[in-house]
Amino acid sequence: MSLPFIGRTQELETLSKLFKKESPSLVVIQGRRRIGKSRLVQEFGKKYVFYQFSGLPLTKDMTAQSQRNEFSKQLSLQTGLPELFADDWGKLFFLLSEKITKNPTVILFDEISWMGSLDPNFLGKLKYAWDLYFKTHPRLILILCGSASAWIEKNIVTSTGFMGRLSYKLVLEELPLKDAQKFWGTRQYISSYEKLKVLSITGGVPRYLEEIKPTLSAEENIKDLCFSKGGFLVDEFEIIFSDLFSSKSPTYKKIVQLVSSGTKSLKEICDALKITQTGYMSDCVEDLLKCGFVARDYTWNIPTSTPSRLSHFRLSDNYLRFYLKYIDKNKDKINRGASVFQSLGALPGWETIMGLQFETLVLNNRQLLQQQLHIKAEEIVQDNPFFQRQNSKQAGCQIDYLIQTKYNTLYLCEIKFSKNPIPLSIIQEVEAKIKALNYPKGFSCRPVLVHANGVQESVVDSNFFSDIINFSEFLEEK
Repeated sequence: MSLPFIGRTQELETLSKLFKKESPSLVVIQGRRRIGKSRLVQEFGKKYVFYQFSGLPLTKDMTAQSQRNEFSKQLSLQTGLPELFADDWGKLFFLLSEKITKNPTVILFDEISWMGSLDPNFLGKLKYAWDLYFKTHPRLILILCGSASAWIEKNIVTSTGFMGRLSYKLVLEELPLKDAQKFWGTRQYISSYEKLKVLSITGGVPRYLEEIKPTLSAEENIKDLCFSKGGFLVDEFEIIFSDLFSSKSPTYKKIVQLVSSGTKSLKEICDALKITQTGYMSDCVEDLLKCGFVARDYTWNIPTSTPSRLSHFRLSDNYLRFYLKYIDKNKDKINRGASVFQSLGALPGWETIMGLQFETLVLNNRQLLQQQLHIKAEEIVQDNPFFQRQNSKQAGCQIDYLIQTKYNTLYLCEIKFSKNPIPLSIIQEVEAKIKALNYPKGFSCRPVLVHANGVQESVVDSNFFSDIINFSEFLEEK
């Protein structure tokens, strides 16, 4: 029995609309590993004639012919054609096109970078096949999919060979909280805080959420997944990085380690690694951005609302940070079966790390804050984590999340995680940021507090914050 499909309603509707055209569609779907790209297409394809092909993971013995042979086997199994160990992708694509009928058909080429990166002629043959074979079938959606987003971006999305041929590009993000919480089923008495502890490690990554055992506590789930020999998330980091980045994975790991403790500029990353700021380093960071592991936050000029060239990189993936901070350092003990986990609270520096994890969850679900503050999307001119550099005219400051609207209103959001209710001292912290923030006369600045575990009554009674948002409420079953 297959697991129920959760979420992605809007993505499924968008894909379905492509069949309303009178012409075929070439679609690209990108996103980090485990985010549910293949599962989304499988769910979509259930209503139609559906063919799925997947490239083999790259190994040192893998050849272009191995990939073609595997494609031929998959073609034979799905169509009844005899296996054809062709030395030309064009023949295989032609045979597949001959099986397409007038019925609505979905074809998925999954892990396309594995499938085609070893053959310099693959992309040319695919373009040729689209123009001559596939394009003659108006009721066809051909979906190219893979985790190696940088390869797809370079060789397909921005390639002159495919220019004007893509009907739709979808970058799959983590599931929003309203869908992520459904992995606990219909159990009504699991607290939001318990769910939050698990999500601080899994984020909204569907494959990780599928491993949750709802009958177990958050602590037991985390112990099984992260600190038990053979646990699903124990070796996940190494699998991700070796699959996506191959021999370059140590460099990518160092970059991720640097931004796991806080935001960094590209110069700060290069300086810390003692590497010259070159195109190579820019490409490495760009690859991490495209794979969804790192986010780039641009600050902006408030009076003009124009983006600045200044930007910071931050880790946008909760699992990676948890792995680097706690699993990686204990891998030998875990693989020996030693007991290294008692509770989250007992992990060194956990409250600080949980603050970063909580902030990532909030930023990945920022639309919930906007809805709670009754801000419409068309009213927002800029929104992001905001930073202001110190100079002779202004103080430096960093704001967890700032929203600027077209009505000259700034919503300064302080995202705070604490195991205890947040005390009155929070007001002094936020006041200091407001005083440091350089914004023109005529602008309103509304402080907003986002928390997960309560605030002291004195904070509420002060009337300092225009809104106090309990983020845990978004994890309650409606």
